[in-house]
Amino acid sequence: MKGEASRSALRALEIFEAFRDARRPLSLSEVARLTNMPVSTCHGVFKALEQRGFLYFGAGRDAYPTRRLWDLAQDINVHDPVVLRLEPALTQLRDEVDETVILGVRHGDTVLYLLVLESSQAIRYSSQAGEHKPLHSSSIGKVMLGAMPPGELDAWLRSAELKKVTERTMVAAPRLKADLAASRTRGYYATHGENVSDVMAIAAPLRMGASTIGVAIAGPLQRVADNEAALGKKLVRCLKALETTAKSEVAR
Repeated sequence: MKGEASRSALRALEIFEAFRDARRPLSLSEVARLTNMPVSTCHGVFKALEQRGFLYFGAGRDAYPTRRLWDLAQDINVHDPVVLRLEPALTQLRDEVDETVILGVRHGDTVLYLLVLESSQAIRYSSQAGEHKPLHSSSIGKVMLGAMPPGELDAWLRSAELKKVTERTMVAAPRLKADLAASRTRGYYATHGENVSDVMAIAAPLRMGASTIGVAIAGPLQRVADNEAALGKKLVRCLKALETTAKSEVAR
C-alpha cells in the first residue's frame, strides 16, 4: 500500500513531464500511453488537474497545462533560501568565466542539482535543476565524497556500485579514492568526461554551517581543460568569499 500511495503522488508529475517532452497538446489516450498509466487512472488525474486549474482543454480532446504551474513554481523559487542567498554571486561567477555554473547537494548516492546557470556560449554544458547525477562520476559528487570522514568514505566505497557511465568513469575504488585525496589537497575536484563524455567539470565545496554544498563549473572538455587552473582559482575564490560573508552574518 505504501508503495502504491507513493506512486499515486507522482502521477501528476509524470503527466506534466509528458507534456514537456511532447511540446504540444496531448489527448488523454496519448498521455496514458506516454506515461504507461492505465487510462482510468490517467483520466482521474486529468480531471483533478483540470478542476484545480492546472490543465485546460482546447479544440477537440487535446489538453495542455495552464500557466498556473509556472506561477506556482516561480513563487516557490523566489523564496528558496539557498538559491536566494547564493544565486547573485554564482551568476557573477558564471558571467566571469562564461561557462555553466551548477549548485548541487547530496541526495543519497546522487547529487541533486538545485541551480543551473548556463553559459552564453553556443557550445556549452546544458542541464536543469532537479536532475540527479551519480556521486562517483560527477564533480559535485566527488565534492560530497571528499567531505566524508575517512572511515565513512571507506565504508561507502566498499558498498557502493561504481557504475560505468562513460569510458572514462572511475569504477575502481582505489583509483577513485586516490583521485579524491589529490583533489582535496588541490582544493577542487574534477571530472574529465566521466559523466558526460565530452564535458569537463571542476567543483569545490561551499560550507554553510554544518552543511556542505557543491558548486561546479562545467563546459566542453577541451575548453575547460585548457583553462583548468584559472577556472579552479576563480571558483575557490568565489566560494571562500561566500563562506566569509556567511560567517560574518552569523557573528552579527
